[in-house]
Amino acid sequence: MMGLSAVCYGLGYLAGLAAFGYMARRRGIATTGIWTLMSAGLIGGLAGANLTQLIVTGSPGKTLLGGVICGYIAVVLTKRWLGIVRPTGDLFAMALAAGEAIGRWGCFFGQCCYGKIASHLPWAIYEHGAYRHPTQAYLALAATAIFVALWYLHTKPLPENALFYIQGTLFCAARFGIEFFREGPSLFAGLSFAQYACIAGLAFFGYKMIELVVKESTPSIFVPTAASR
Repeated sequence: MMGLSAVCYGLGYLAGLAAFGYMARRRGIATTGIWTLMSAGLIGGLAGANLTQLIVTGSPGKTLLGGVICGYIAVVLTKRWLGIVRPTGDLFAMALAAGEAIGRWGCFFGQCCYGKIASHLPWAIYEHGAYRHPTQAYLALAATAIFVALWYLHTKPLPENALFYIQGTLFCAARFGIEFFREGPSLFAGLSFAQYACIAGLAFFGYKMIELVVKESTPSIFVPTAASR
């Protein structure tokens, strides 16, 4: 099982890189700087995923939410350093969805991120001494659905970064719901740390999406100068 887990994780990373490269070429920005940006996001995401898991649980491992947050910060800082001003969120949106759709099967075979006991369900799986919700599969299927939605939308005339905000909103909503079936401690009002992070994510992505829509719907005001007359 651990061998299958490692294979799925590896294929998840490859799928993410392939999706990122596809979007970069489609947008005509497959430059050295963009690939440097992707590397920064990957390194920042991996470091954040491991560090967040260690801080929150006190044990080694990875948490996707911490990876996304730290990867986002790494990308923003690297863009400033490289002087890249064009939005690149859509590239990462496709990459994250593709990587999660495959990589979560690594969690399934590795039996981490397991669900609560649910012996009455016909699709329950036996792990950690009981029949449980296959929450790893729930997450993988949710990511697959999100990727399909993004794939449908990526050819539409949407403003840049719209896919990123849509992906973030859908991911946070799906993860919030699936957390009810995952095994783990609650912090307050019966919600887990991940669910509070998802609430914050929904607020952030929702606000950014509204901001983007307002910006695109507001006509620009052009005041002619002497040089442009």
